[in-house]
Amino acid sequence: MEYQLTQNSPPSHLHGGPKGFHKVVWQPSTQVNLDSVSVAFSYLSVDGEEGYPGNLSVTVTYILNNQNELTITYRAETDKATPINLTNHTYWNLKGAGAGNVLDHVLTLNADYYLPTDDDRIPTGELKSVHGTPMDFTQPLKIGGRIEQVKGGGYNHCYVLRKQLDSLSLAATVHEPITGRIMEIYTTEPGMQFYSGHFLNNYRGAGGILLEKYNGFCLEAQHFPNSVNQPHFPSTILRPGEIYRQTTIHKLFVKK
Repeated sequence: MEYQLTQNSPPSHLHGGPKGFHKVVWQPSTQVNLDSVSVAFSYLSVDGEEGYPGNLSVTVTYILNNQNELTITYRAETDKATPINLTNHTYWNLKGAGAGNVLDHVLTLNADYYLPTDDDRIPTGELKSVHGTPMDFTQPLKIGGRIEQVKGGGYNHCYVLRKQLDSLSLAATVHEPITGRIMEIYTTEPGMQFYSGHFLNNYRGAGGILLEKYNGFCLEAQHFPNSVNQPHFPSTILRPGEIYRQTTIHKLFVKK
């Protein structure tokens, strides 16, 4: 059976549609422990919402512990087979929000391949080697080190992580040399969408801070975009009786 999703980025469907999960009201539940605090957000996406089949029950839990680790866990169930590909779209600047651009942040990605895209930024299905190209972050490199060589003015690509599917492992490391702050990202997901913030333009962030081009970057752990149309990509289809699970951990510390 064929389903047509809403096209909020014609001819494509982006971020779950014009009223994606980032624009709906979730029900919160908090918990405080000796070593951590957490908040769980739950939402029921009804059959047909944004074109998706099935009633999808989703819970996303954020856990912050005393070791400066932010863990995000996802759980979902459905009553009809449906695609699901959840992620976190936080903008990061390890110098601090509004403290300038992120081009001097040093990034390492444990990925030998990335997904080339067409003119609509949709993965074509090809897995292309990063080696010998501006896409290569297998060794520590400043985000701005070769960004002028990237078509479109910046990075907005999904990287194929060097890992086994569903295993929790280190995917990315970011080091900000002025403050010494480091963020490591561990995930169970097969892909990491790296976005260098080049479309930011007079964007108001938290507290009214004005963000401009390159003032933040995103590292979004996820399955590959367009997986439903690429049978050789890891499947994003969740079926009745199955449970969708994902874990992503952001570990922050300072290099002495």
